[in-house]
Amino acid sequence: MTDESARDRKDLQLDQDRIADGGEALTTQQGVRVHHTDDSLKAGGRGPTLMEDFHVREKITHFDHERIPERVVHARGAGAYGVFQPYDDWLAEFTTASFLTDPAETTPVFVRFSTVAGSRGSADTPRDVRGFAVKFYTRAGNYDLVGNNFPVFFIQDGAKFPDFVHAVKPEPRNEIPQAASAHDTLWDFVSLQPETLHAIMWLMSDRALPRSYRMMQGFGVHTFRLVDANGRGTFVKFHWTPALGTHSLVWDEAQKVSGADPDFNRRDLWDAIEAGDHAEWELGVQLVPEEDEFAFDFDLLDATKLIPEEQVPVRPVGKLVLNRNPDNFFAETEQIAFHTANVVPGIDFTNDPLLQARNFSYLDTQLIRLGGPNFAHLPVNRPVAEVHNDQRDGYGQHRVHTSGTSYNKNTISGNDPAPGAEGSYRHYTEKVEGAKIRERSESFKDFYSQATLFWNSMSEVEAEHIVAAFRFELGKVTDKDIRARVVDQLRWIDLGLAQRVAEGVGVPAPDQGADNHGRTSPALSQLTAPVRTVATRKIAVLAADGVDGAGLTSLVADLRRRGAVAEVVGLVDGAVRSSSGEDVEVDRALPTMASVLYDAVAVPGGADSVAALGRDGRAVHFVAEAYKHGKALAAFGTGAELLETARIDAEVAQGTEPVEDHGVVTTAADGGELPDAFLDAFADAIAAHRAWDRPTGGIAA
Repeated sequence: MTDESARDRKDLQLDQDRIADGGEALTTQQGVRVHHTDDSLKAGGRGPTLMEDFHVREKITHFDHERIPERVVHARGAGAYGVFQPYDDWLAEFTTASFLTDPAETTPVFVRFSTVAGSRGSADTPRDVRGFAVKFYTRAGNYDLVGNNFPVFFIQDGAKFPDFVHAVKPEPRNEIPQAASAHDTLWDFVSLQPETLHAIMWLMSDRALPRSYRMMQGFGVHTFRLVDANGRGTFVKFHWTPALGTHSLVWDEAQKVSGADPDFNRRDLWDAIEAGDHAEWELGVQLVPEEDEFAFDFDLLDATKLIPEEQVPVRPVGKLVLNRNPDNFFAETEQIAFHTANVVPGIDFTNDPLLQARNFSYLDTQLIRLGGPNFAHLPVNRPVAEVHNDQRDGYGQHRVHTSGTSYNKNTISGNDPAPGAEGSYRHYTEKVEGAKIRERSESFKDFYSQATLFWNSMSEVEAEHIVAAFRFELGKVTDKDIRARVVDQLRWIDLGLAQRVAEGVGVPAPDQGADNHGRTSPALSQLTAPVRTVATRKIAVLAADGVDGAGLTSLVADLRRRGAVAEVVGLVDGAVRSSSGEDVEVDRALPTMASVLYDAVAVPGGADSVAALGRDGRAVHFVAEAYKHGKALAAFGTGAELLETARIDAEVAQGTEPVEDHGVVTTAADGGELPDAFLDAFADAIAAHRAWDRPTGGIAA
């Protein structure tokens, strides 16, 4: 017996032993058990492969076809399962949708978050809109709330959607740039389409750089309609508010995160759910009676407009909790099919021309992506409500229909299934009349006032970031005429904004512009009423041999008790030896991590540890970069020396009482349990997200 045949017999015996122990037998797609899967069927050991090798043909054919077309937009996504439950029944006055009104009803959901412009292989953190799509598996059928993390969109009519997406996608001549809006075609489009400007202001703001999907607002974007049991309608806007607050990256940080961890946002969501830190949002609604449809200085049907919360408050409805990760990314997150027209009784559309186009486009998209009309049979798309209809055949038909008829009405099958049962969907009754025309309503022609409202509502630091974003984006535009046209549009939002942007992009600054109306909406600023919590925040604790082990243990235990994720980051993997001779396990090695992957950094004492960190340029940069990005820093004992090595200009404590200086917290306490006052001060600095008042140069836009 040759060595090879002996190995083959051994491998086969291992497989047989595994099957005998309860393992699964390998089969073809037809359920036929496979004897051997490492070699093709050939005529002799070196002969040609035979066409009759049905197993290898099937195996390769499936491989050749296992990639479906990616989404044209929202290709890069992450998702999770969860539940939605209303708080009470107050909304029953306005809608028959029981999943929104019955506090005893818990509705399963799947939520998919996504970037918009990039391909599936792009990074998570470009400057971009984020999708926030929720599929409710209600007892009355599936309802899809397909939204974004901006409350407004870039265009008013779906006829312009292909133009907008073509403009923001990589340029057709060279397929550059990937997942980026900083290029000529997008800004050429913007300069010629002023309806885009309100959403562009959001895109240039910190809203386009979410720290986490779990710290991101969501909006239904459009004005929808709730319908009560009497057929009465009420206009509605949907809002999702994260329990952890709305927080963002800064631009310099976002660019570095894309290299350090391209999966930053999807990893964050996955890891949090796996750790039991379930992601939560509150659903709220803005309601407008039908008689008040024209009570605003904008058109409710205009998707480039929002209703200021000061005019119509957001009323809480219920809680969304994401508590389970998918079992298989392709089968669930990739194959899930959303559609704005998936509605249930009690929810209806308006005549928003962008929404009307989406109601066509989404279904059309699923037909090409998922191979035919039966994509609703896929488990992730399958409703929990029973399905009975006369739709037959087509690619991927899963059901074995036994009825003798596939039409309605009929007598052969007793006219089963029959329409008109109790609880059937009834469209809102609305009188419609008008000439058949192709033009925009005059009520849609205000392109600047809400962009100005957004600008006026920003804090000083948020406004600085917007100016810096415009300068970066337009600085990448090669055609100076396009730069000048964009600046010319900005002067109608705010003259000062236009002048500041012009100064940075090398075009003449305008000397005249529109009068700023001066109105603000504080809810538009992320810094108006921030949620302060350390829960799930990631803190890097730098350590090397000689670290103060007792102090490090005290700090890590306190952070974890407060719900934070504290990781010991060493110069190498494995363990570090404490100053008292004990091993301290390292969670991460410095060469594999970066400060941008954490929310805060702590430096324990221990003279040898601090000296070793100070000699390592990566460790010094780690601390300096965290300071630059406005993150909380802490040091105790000799740990403060590393802050000095990193040239951080902050007051350092000389005694055991903590000193806090623009988010830098220090104490001279060294060894043993750390003072509660120091631990509390560091936790407060982390909860603030960033030290926005840090001196000039402290926060990179």
